[in-house]
Amino acid sequence: MRSDSDLTARARIRDAALELFGAEGVNRVSVRAIAAQAGVSPALVVHHFGSKEGLRQACDDHVVWLVRGGSGAADLKDAPGLAAALEAGAPVRRYLARALLDGTPAAAKLFDEIVETTGHWLEDGVRDGWAHPSQDAQARAAIYVTWLLAPLAFGEHLERVLDVKDLHEMDATLRYSRAGIEIFTRGVFADERALDAWDAVAKERKQR
Repeated sequence: MRSDSDLTARARIRDAALELFGAEGVNRVSVRAIAAQAGVSPALVVHHFGSKEGLRQACDDHVVWLVRGGSGAADLKDAPGLAAALEAGAPVRRYLARALLDGTPAAAKLFDEIVETTGHWLEDGVRDGWAHPSQDAQARAAIYVTWLLAPLAFGEHLERVLDVKDLHEMDATLRYSRAGIEIFTRGVFADERALDAWDAVAKERKQR
């Protein structure tokens, strides 16, 4: 059985890895560096996680847990992929951005998990009346997640355009995330001309 200190050390190691992996990338971070950041020995890192890849998987699992509402909150303001990431802090957001840009199987699984969780959340919203139904619920969930996560991948460019020093700081995060939610809540177009044009193109292609 693990002691409380073992559990605390495990979480401290994971959090150190989240921060370093997010800031520098998995390939550039050593187990020794993670151990130093966490204030433990490299042997203890290996004891808890087996390897750096095992530690990375633990980081992925933790982020998925947060997206699933692991923080305990469960109302509209705690939308998966949004409030959980905001409350988790900059290291988790940086880690998520880096994991998605890496394009590894672990990152792909992570993205799929987030889309699946968000899809269920939106389905609940349709049933409860705070979300509109969609002709393609799976595509909508995927696009929703992609839009919310895109700022993390384009951080350098957004920092320049928005004139902020660090996109992961809370004020900047609230600014760009609110803009995204405003688009989803109120829309951009005042009428359906753009949607009608898209439908016309799709109809024409089916008739060929």
